[in-house]
Amino acid sequence: MNTQEAIEPKPAYTLWQMILYMLRLGSLGFGGPVALVGYMHRDLVEQRGWITEADYKEGLALAQLAPGPLAAQLGIYMGYVHYRVLGATLAGLAFVLPSFLMVVALGWAYVRYGGLPWMQAVFYGVGAAVIGIIAMSARKLTTKNIGKDKLLWAIYLLLVVVTVVTESEVAWLFIAAGVLVWLLRAPPKWIGNGGLPAIGLAQVPALSGASGLDLPLLTQIGIFFIKAGTFVFGSGLAIVPFLYGGVVTEHHWLSDKQFVDAVAVAMITPGPVVITVGFIGYLIAGLPGASLAALGTFIPCYFFTVVSAPYFKKYGKRPDVLAFVDGITAAAIGAITGSVIVIARRSITDWPTIVIAVLTVLLLWKFKKLQEPLIVALAAIAGLIIYPLLHH
Repeated sequence: MNTQEAIEPKPAYTLWQMILYMLRLGSLGFGGPVALVGYMHRDLVEQRGWITEADYKEGLALAQLAPGPLAAQLGIYMGYVHYRVLGATLAGLAFVLPSFLMVVALGWAYVRYGGLPWMQAVFYGVGAAVIGIIAMSARKLTTKNIGKDKLLWAIYLLLVVVTVVTESEVAWLFIAAGVLVWLLRAPPKWIGNGGLPAIGLAQVPALSGASGLDLPLLTQIGIFFIKAGTFVFGSGLAIVPFLYGGVVTEHHWLSDKQFVDAVAVAMITPGPVVITVGFIGYLIAGLPGASLAALGTFIPCYFFTVVSAPYFKKYGKRPDVLAFVDGITAAAIGAITGSVIVIARRSITDWPTIVIAVLTVLLLWKFKKLQEPLIVALAAIAGLIIYPLLHH
């Protein structure tokens, strides 16, 4: 059965092409984790045919199982599919680097010029447009992966409701969904059958990226952000409550207003939302703080993905694993759809924001080739015009 792996055809793209794609996605990919996951499916599976549907689904399932930011993990896995550890490392770096540089530049401007008063106006428009973008991405993922399967629909709807009610992503439900579909569709001959639990329960290597540093503050930052990257599951948005508890409430590194501005920065910059950690780190301790915060958050998810990926590649075609992946994928897309509703409650606050969100959906529906960055730019301009008129 594994001879298939040995005689795998050559990939239809070079590693350099994948790196350039990830750089572009990290530079222009607006809309947060849901949208970024949707772009990777559209670009790499549907349009270019670089990645198969099965490999994409495996990557999405693994990204949901692993702690840390969803989109970054999927990007790392996309690099791993054909180019293994080197591909995973370079794809992950290329994806995260552009937005990291942007938030560090914004952090510098924020510190130097005492806050960003224009940001509320921009976020007002962009936040509404982002809801439209991620709603369309969630719709595409749902129709593609759930289809007409009643069991997967039941799991999907349950996760939508749980995510909306709890306003968080309940990690154990992803694994429970995978196990349920596995037991119903491909029940094991022996309960002690191997392989799968090792994938589901693989441990992240405990890393201590800040241990060699002298400064107590930087050590604290490193340890805190490694914890954030290790113990927060689901999309990058799931990390926000965890960060608030540590950064504002426990350590008093930032004020409430600074923290809200940091989340706004993450939403108006492309790439993974979790890159807000770079902005937060910069406000606390300049460039070293930004670098440590970003490294601490991304290193655990990188190692989890690279350590677990070989097992997914090796056992991924077995019926029991396919069933398990189907269950987790349905749960993941349900949670993603639920998070659209959760974020919409915060971004859609009045009639102008409703109009911007609906217009975004209609434009993306009508013009399939319309680029999201153009919509984001127009929404930012709309926000700069409308917000001052409403809040004068």
